[in-house]
Amino acid sequence: MKKTLLSLSALAMLATTACGSGQSDKSTSNTEEKVKVENSSDKKSEGDWTVLFDGSNTDSWKTYNKATIGEAWKTKDGVLYLDSSVKEGRGDLVTKDEYSNFHLKLDWKISDNGNSGIMFMVHEDEQFRHPYVTGPEYQLLDDEGHPDGKNLKHRTADLYDMIQATEEASNPVGEWNSTEIIVNDGKLTFKLNGITTVETTMWDESWKALIAGSKFKNAEHFGIYKKGKIALQDHGNDVFFKNIMIKEL
Repeated sequence: MKKTLLSLSALAMLATTACGSGQSDKSTSNTEEKVKVENSSDKKSEGDWTVLFDGSNTDSWKTYNKATIGEAWKTKDGVLYLDSSVKEGRGDLVTKDEYSNFHLKLDWKISDNGNSGIMFMVHEDEQFRHPYVTGPEYQLLDDEGHPDGKNLKHRTADLYDMIQATEEASNPVGEWNSTEIIVNDGKLTFKLNGITTVETTMWDESWKALIAGSKFKNAEHFGIYKKGKIALQDHGNDVFFKNIMIKEL
């Protein structure tokens, strides 16, 4: 009888040891996965998040139509920001890579009376002086302090000059906001602080009508590209970004 009990006890100990080993493997696997996601230099498989800015590394970015990043864009305390007091090295930032179907996430805050934006499907070419000539924009604005806030298609989380946000969800100026831009097989979705503000379809007849009714009606290359770069706008005001990541869909 004692012999049987000892055998059962030994078996239980072996089972516990095996279970503990499995948990260790799982923990190690999760750690490896986290490192994989956070290392922007890794080659990513479909469905992985790529970190475009990890708090210090700006290797994924450059100034539009330039080889490097201008000195007006700085990093400090995990934040990438435009210092508008610096007069040299200005210009919009763009990703070095292009994206078609994607889910972009980032946090941002705007300065008092500030104006900026996030553009996408940007086509970089020396014939175009600015990203907004080709790329639609997710507007970032001090809605109450900046004059553009009086235009109901120029406020935060609008599809700039094309679609007004269904709901205003921005935090007060100086506080961080979380933005998402999703493009998947032509369906465009904007989110602000977890709230969907814009949903539309790109490149169909209704999209063409939206462009025709906007300030971009005479920009023949605007909103036509199905693959392009992400841009952070230098609109002359301080703007701050962090936790920038993208997943290809």
